[in-house]
Amino acid sequence: MSKLPNFVFQTVADIRFGVDCLESLPGIIEQRFAATRVLLITDKGLCQAGVLDELIVLLQSSKLNVTVFDDVQSDPPESVILAAAERAAQVDVVIGVGGGSSMDTAKLAAAVCMGQQPLHTMYGVDQITSSRKPLVLIPTTAGTGSEVTPISVVTTGTSTKSGVVSSVLYADIALLDPRLLLGLPAHITAETGVDAMVHAIEAFTSKIRKNPLSDQLALRALGLLTKHLPLSYQQGQNLEHRGGTLLGAMLAGQAFANAPVAGVHALAYPLGGIYHISHGLSNALMLTHVLRFNLDSAIIAYSELADVLIPEQQNLSAERKAASFIRYIEAFCQDLGLNQRLRDFAITQNDLPALAKAAMGQTRLLQNNPKTITFDDALSIYQQAW
Repeated sequence: MSKLPNFVFQTVADIRFGVDCLESLPGIIEQRFAATRVLLITDKGLCQAGVLDELIVLLQSSKLNVTVFDDVQSDPPESVILAAAERAAQVDVVIGVGGGSSMDTAKLAAAVCMGQQPLHTMYGVDQITSSRKPLVLIPTTAGTGSEVTPISVVTTGTSTKSGVVSSVLYADIALLDPRLLLGLPAHITAETGVDAMVHAIEAFTSKIRKNPLSDQLALRALGLLTKHLPLSYQQGQNLEHRGGTLLGAMLAGQAFANAPVAGVHALAYPLGGIYHISHGLSNALMLTHVLRFNLDSAIIAYSELADVLIPEQQNLSAERKAASFIRYIEAFCQDLGLNQRLRDFAITQNDLPALAKAAMGQTRLLQNNPKTITFDDALSIYQQAW
């Protein structure tokens, strides 16, 4: 009998999924937190699209005092976190509504607002010593899984992304209502969905904390995403497929919160920080190139992923299944319109060394990759993606 691994697995204690589950929020706030003042942290795009109108009316009809902070931007800088924290200090409950950036901002604002620890001392793993305000997270995209992760990513300086990883950032409650995804533009559906797929793939191949629970979550997530994402992309008003991608993204979030992501994210971060390419698209740009680089060190894991995606090839050798897995992922991304090259974003070949240098600074992520990535390796991968 093989030795069973030692591992630690954590996640949000209260997760609620279902069409119209958002309607339970006022009761939760009143009964669980005995709160009267809430802060919604979101972005202007969602406000202007009217996505929050129903939620605000729902909360106000329950006599809750609602404040909205809608200055969140993609890859939020420290200034946005601090501004949100100022607002959070004046309420009882912080609610993050939106994509990963809004939820990441809400997590940190809920801690920074306590005034117990400066933001700049929180970067890294397990550096938060502060308590936080009660926190509810509500995703409106199926991508980051941020509603169930203890991670916030912040843009520090002009272009560098830094992560805060702490169990303090696990929300009290995650509410996942597929209705909130109806009408999400097709290209955002594709980009965020592939981001979730990367979470599942990298969690399953993570070098350090891969474990039986994260493995099962990653496999289930990848199965749901590959089934529902293309149909959600094509049929944006279909609740079943929106729900399937939302559930898949959440399961992938639980997986990578415990078995962290690796090389794809490490090489994607500079594309977002320097060139402001969306996080999901940055991951899509790097995905198959990093998979090919990792192939000789991840044959078994990739072949097991292939068993989920291409079950008709289960009788092939591990090597052939692993290669088929990469081809499947490449074709899948192309079918979602995600077949761009770095050159399509005004990135020149002369820019690639700077990208490689920036990627090498992502040591928190690189250590999880199944194969060591050097500067020369990173440069080569960027060249292939160019």
